[in-house]
Amino acid sequence: MLFNAIQWNPSEGLDLGFFMLHYYSLMFLIAFGLGWYIMKSIFVREKIEIEKLDSLFIYTVLATLIGARLGHVIFYDWDYFQFHLLEIFLPVRFEPEFQFTGFRGLASHGAAIGIITAMFLYKKRILDRPVLWILDRVVIPVACGGIFVRLGNFMNSEIVGKPTNSDYGVIFQKLGETFPRHPAQLYEAVCYLAIFGFLYYLYWKTEKRFKVGYIFGAFLVLLWTVRFFIEFLKEPQVEERAVWLLNTGQWLSIPFILAGFYFMFRPSKKRML
Repeated sequence: MLFNAIQWNPSEGLDLGFFMLHYYSLMFLIAFGLGWYIMKSIFVREKIEIEKLDSLFIYTVLATLIGARLGHVIFYDWDYFQFHLLEIFLPVRFEPEFQFTGFRGLASHGAAIGIITAMFLYKKRILDRPVLWILDRVVIPVACGGIFVRLGNFMNSEIVGKPTNSDYGVIFQKLGETFPRHPAQLYEAVCYLAIFGFLYYLYWKTEKRFKVGYIFGAFLVLLWTVRFFIEFLKEPQVEERAVWLLNTGQWLSIPFILAGFYFMFRPSKKRML
């Protein structure tokens, strides 16, 4: 008897009668919506024109989706997509037969690279502030958004953990399973909530916001360290390209962690007041 196991078999989403709003899409909408309000409060505090927030929102949304998609394609599934380039940005699969799949296959490492790149463009075209200054503030709503992305994964029964080999865990019935797994998505969501709270505290309650790059560095260290260790509990989502000692996600996390320590502890040349 699996006394402590949770039977998990949610519906696909919210049936609005004329449209099915999938939970994963809903979680993205919540993530971007909350992110907008968090950044609005930051813009007000920094006395930046709110009009520039709309551009930041567009840059961030596009960078997140495009970067995450390309990250999955390049880092995790290039063996397939190199022969199916049209499917990279289409919600369909042509082989072995035509199938509507929706926009699945997103990688957080790619999203991170995409957002960092987008902030360089945003600085150049919209807001004349140091890129690290912008990133120090953007990573706060990004950490918040990560919470809802992982909740969406949990609702979809994807990115599941390994079997617990005990009565503890979640039974993902959508996968046709009868044994409990680690709810790795929830582990990450809880950790991201703690990271968001810590970054929020750093910005609003401490002087660390004046050390350019510090909050961004703390974000990199904390988020990717969490990702590194939780990967030990996750099932591979695709055939792993890196199989020596660590998996692909862990190898990709290490450079972010090292970069984060650099930004946190590098000599400070000036303070942004």
